[in-house]
Amino acid sequence: MKKICLMFPGQGSQSVGMGKDLYDKYPKAQEIIDQSGEELKKIIFEGPEETLKLTKYTQPAIFTVSVAAFEVLKDKLDLQRCGFTAAGHSLGEYSALCAAGFCSFKDGLALVKARGAFIQAASEKNPGSMVAVLGLDKEILSDICKEVSNLGVCEMVNYNSPGQIVIAGQIEALNKAIDIAKSKGALKSIMLNVSGAFHSSLMKEASDNMRSELGKYTFKEPSFGVWTNCDATLTNEQQELKEKLVRQINNPVKWDETISNIIKDGFEYFVEIGPGKVLSGLLRRIDKSKKALNVEDSVGIEALKDYIGA
Repeated sequence: MKKICLMFPGQGSQSVGMGKDLYDKYPKAQEIIDQSGEELKKIIFEGPEETLKLTKYTQPAIFTVSVAAFEVLKDKLDLQRCGFTAAGHSLGEYSALCAAGFCSFKDGLALVKARGAFIQAASEKNPGSMVAVLGLDKEILSDICKEVSNLGVCEMVNYNSPGQIVIAGQIEALNKAIDIAKSKGALKSIMLNVSGAFHSSLMKEASDNMRSELGKYTFKEPSFGVWTNCDATLTNEQQELKEKLVRQINNPVKWDETISNIIKDGFEYFVEIGPGKVLSGLLRRIDKSKKALNVEDSVGIEALKDYIGA
């Protein structure tokens, strides 16, 4: 049996026109994208980019295109001959759970929209940003975060790959952390173009609101396990998954540990489903022997069988 890990991207992978090729060529993709509504479909296909970048549009847009790509992929694989697991980076966790049957597309889209609104509101109430730091060990970066804590919140929030960690918090503390990181030998520190300090303690209110929102829905046991961001573990039980979706918002994304655990679990094929190739790049940094196939258009779909030998 082929062991395939499905990877679903998060915010930052979007681009105007994503999913249009799938929409034009596959009825399954058209069906999903049409369900997202005319306003969102127009923004996905036509932009403008500044509108697509707004969190309230970015998150449901990426979710929609990722699920559409998965529905097309399902038609192209003999599911009985494959063993699946899934992981999604931040927002992508919702795409992974929808793919596994935890929720319907309609419910998943509503949850993602609510999540985006809660995060946006928390970001406006507690302004902050995020910085990608390259080339520093996490122990050194942890010490830097503690050193600048007198200036405001500064926390490690995305463990993306060895040597690539994202910190988040309040601007004054982040700017000081950038200066210290440079003096400690960081290769680069990049202030990210985001609207808030995602996955930090500044998102506590958004996390609390998400708990209330999730309580309104009924979910199903997923058909395959999903690896959760907050603890890098494989999870199948629906109540546990709900709790981890709450924790995910104001806790770090342990992506490098997640992928390492999936590799240890014997998964040999990695398919990034949705826009961009961010996760494919991180996979190579985590394990140079692994290579992912990106499925965001018909080229990726048609390459699928050759990639896994199905």
